[in-house]
Amino acid sequence: MKPLPLLSLVSRLEDAARLDPWVARIKSVVDAVIQPQQLRDVLHGIPIGHPVHPMAVQVPLGAWTSAAVLDAFPGNGRAASLLVGMGVASAVPSMVSGLTDWSELHEQQQRVGLVHAAGNVAAVCFYAASLAERSRGNAVRGKAFGYLGLAAVAAAGFLGGHLAYRQAAGVNHTEDVPHRFPVGWQSLAPLHEFADRKPERRVVAGVPLLVFRNGEQVHVLADVCSHLSGPLHEGTITGGDDPCVVCPWHGSVFSLRSGEVVHGPATAGQPCFDTRMTDGVLQVCLPGAG
Repeated sequence: MKPLPLLSLVSRLEDAARLDPWVARIKSVVDAVIQPQQLRDVLHGIPIGHPVHPMAVQVPLGAWTSAAVLDAFPGNGRAASLLVGMGVASAVPSMVSGLTDWSELHEQQQRVGLVHAAGNVAAVCFYAASLAERSRGNAVRGKAFGYLGLAAVAAAGFLGGHLAYRQAAGVNHTEDVPHRFPVGWQSLAPLHEFADRKPERRVVAGVPLLVFRNGEQVHVLADVCSHLSGPLHEGTITGGDDPCVVCPWHGSVFSLRSGEVVHGPATAGQPCFDTRMTDGVLQVCLPGAG
C-alpha cells in the first residue's frame, strides 16, 4: 500500500530551512523563560522516566473530543462548555512541557515541531473563541469554533505522531543495546591502554562503548546518548569521586557510576556495564543482555 501524499508534504517540512529563523527566535525565548534546570528536568519527564508531554496532552484531547461528541446531540450545552474550558486550561501545561522538549531537538525535528506547536496554538484559540461564544449564548457559533479547534488539534496530532514515530523525538535511543550486546564477559583491552580521566570509545560486537578510567576504577556506559544519539565520548567529564559525563550535543548529564540521568533533556539512563580485570585485561558485561 502506498503512503498518503500528505506524508511526502510532511517529509519536505523537515527540510524547510526557511522556518529556522522562527525556530531560533522561539527557542531563545523558551530557553530564557523556562528556568531553572530542575524545572526543565521535571518538564522533560526525568522523574517518570519518559517525556511528560505525550501524557499531558491526553487531558485536553480527551476533553475536546468528548465535547465534540456532546455537541452532536441536543441538551448537552452546559457539559460541553465545561469540557471545552477544561481542555483550554489543561492545554497550557502540556504546551509548556512540549516546548521544553522541542527546544532540545535536532533541526529537522524542530521544524516539524514548530508547525505542530502552531497547530496546537490555533486549536487553543479556536476553543477559547468557542468558550466565549457559548458564554454569550451563541451555541451554534460556539459549536462551529469547537469543531474548527478539533480539526486543528487533529492535524497537529498527526505532526506529533510524525515527530515521535518517524523522527524518533523523545524515544530512548539506547533501547536496543541490551538486545545487541553479547551475553557474558567481553574483553576490551589491557588497562594500561586507557588514559587516566579521559573518555574513550571502544566497540564490541558493533555496539559503541564509552570507557572512562579513573585510577584503578573503570566506568563503562553505552556511548550513544539515549536522548538523540550524541557521542558521549566526545563530551566533558564533571565531578570528582562521583564523575558524570555531559553529552556534547544537548547537554544531558549521566552518572558514570550508574548511568542514571542527572540532568535532562534525556529521560532514559545509559546502559551501564559491569567491569572486571582478568590478567590485566579490562572485561565488560552488560546485565540482562541477550
